[in-house]
Amino acid sequence: MSSTNILIYDTTLRDGSQAEGVSFTVAAKMRVAAKLDQFGVDYIEGGWPGSNPRDMAFFEKSKEMELSHARIAAFGSTRRAKTPVEDDAQVKLLLEANTPVVTIFGKTWLLHVTDVLRTTPEENLLMIEDTVRYLKEQGKEVVYDAEHFFDGYTDNPEYAMSTLEAAHRGGADFLTLCETNGGKLVTPFREITDRVVKEFSDSKIGVHCHNDAGVGVAVSQAGIEAGAVMVQGTMNGYGERNGNANLTTIIPNLELKMGYNTNCYEHLAKLRDLSLFIDDATNLRPDIRSPYVGAASFAHKGGVHADAASKSTRSYEHIDPSLVGNRTRVLVSDMSGRSSIMMKAKEMGMDVDGRSPEMKSFLEELKQLEFKGYEYESADASFDLLLRRFLRGEDTEFKVLRYHVGVGNDIEQGNPVSEASVKLKIGDEIRHTVAEGNGPVSALDHSLRKALVQDFPTIAEVRLIDFKVRILESNLGTDAITRVHIESTDGEQTWGTIGVSDNVITASWEALVDSVSYKILLGTDSSSS
Repeated sequence: MSSTNILIYDTTLRDGSQAEGVSFTVAAKMRVAAKLDQFGVDYIEGGWPGSNPRDMAFFEKSKEMELSHARIAAFGSTRRAKTPVEDDAQVKLLLEANTPVVTIFGKTWLLHVTDVLRTTPEENLLMIEDTVRYLKEQGKEVVYDAEHFFDGYTDNPEYAMSTLEAAHRGGADFLTLCETNGGKLVTPFREITDRVVKEFSDSKIGVHCHNDAGVGVAVSQAGIEAGAVMVQGTMNGYGERNGNANLTTIIPNLELKMGYNTNCYEHLAKLRDLSLFIDDATNLRPDIRSPYVGAASFAHKGGVHADAASKSTRSYEHIDPSLVGNRTRVLVSDMSGRSSIMMKAKEMGMDVDGRSPEMKSFLEELKQLEFKGYEYESADASFDLLLRRFLRGEDTEFKVLRYHVGVGNDIEQGNPVSEASVKLKIGDEIRHTVAEGNGPVSALDHSLRKALVQDFPTIAEVRLIDFKVRILESNLGTDAITRVHIESTDGEQTWGTIGVSDNVITASWEALVDSVSYKILLGTDSSSS
């Protein structure tokens, strides 16, 4: 164990943006940079000046940012072959970015020197040294990224080390060993890093790893154990191909498992929030199985697990979830026992007698519902409503009397249109509303809200953010059962609801009613507390 302070270098905005499906707007990059700074990240790599207009715009706007801790880095390459460094267009752009830190990469692998750059090994060494020295002369903190270092070292150890020597002679503040292809396993990675740390004992060593062999986190941590003092990575593991080493895993591992210090420690309880924020900034769905921050990280499904966890959370949880801003969850399914239901009820703020006849009956009912196709793992709201109805005798604030939806065509506009009518009862009053939508589910949603919003104005806050339809036993053709899962949010909370029927509209309606009912329930609970 060590008390060494490890510097966190985040490249989400540069290397992370090279991931498939990831694209940051300038505004999003600014928001992410501010969040990373608040979290305690030491370096934020903002982009590659000249590679695209958004990166240039970000660097221009970042000059106005008042960061409390982090330093912004611009990323680029060494000078071109046979070009004086002061005349190199790309180096000029790095300086125009006007960042306190410049990170440059150079070629380590002779394959790239001769076949990609098409220059000599000697010229490549000069390119590295000249560029580092020139940037240092301009007053920059320089991070040197030795691209493909581990492949280059395996191919020709002497030359790979000579590229580091060139950067060192130039005055680089950090020598970063890049596992660019992401194929090295832990043992050779640690051995190579150990040699570099020993031979460059007067230099600060960093590691930059990719996840192509599924060990991006493991090799990054091996590098730290070998003596590296900086780790580069991305939040949520964004990156080209299989992604970069995931900082949302590395940081808590360093702090909670390995005895290292980072400047993120006092903000560690905001890790999950940061992860979700960055997913939202890229419009990507969060990975529920991501270590520490995923929704499933501390979720218990099996009855035996849930029972053990109810007696001692340590029995099936490797840390206290609150340390990283997460929480224990109980997944309810046909595998559930009394302990699972009781933990779930407790999670929802309900006090349930596990030995009551009602509990026994509820378990039987739950298993029957699961058999019919209901699945409550991602439908907490529907399960909450079910539990309240069954064990407490509570019901929704309204009663649906009738609903109808039709699909037709707007003759004037030439567009398909759906129209839905809803008749329901609130107290002693009957409401009958009609609304249109661009599809039958949309029309039903609009009509339902129209009928309820006068009495329950908070439902106007509800927004459907996901709609999934799954056909169960598709081999039955049109007789197959349909399961609909809806995810809703009011901007503060997110909840899931479910409907099951041999009719997709009926299943959708069931999930919609549960979604709105749950929002009304949230308002009722908050007003009574």
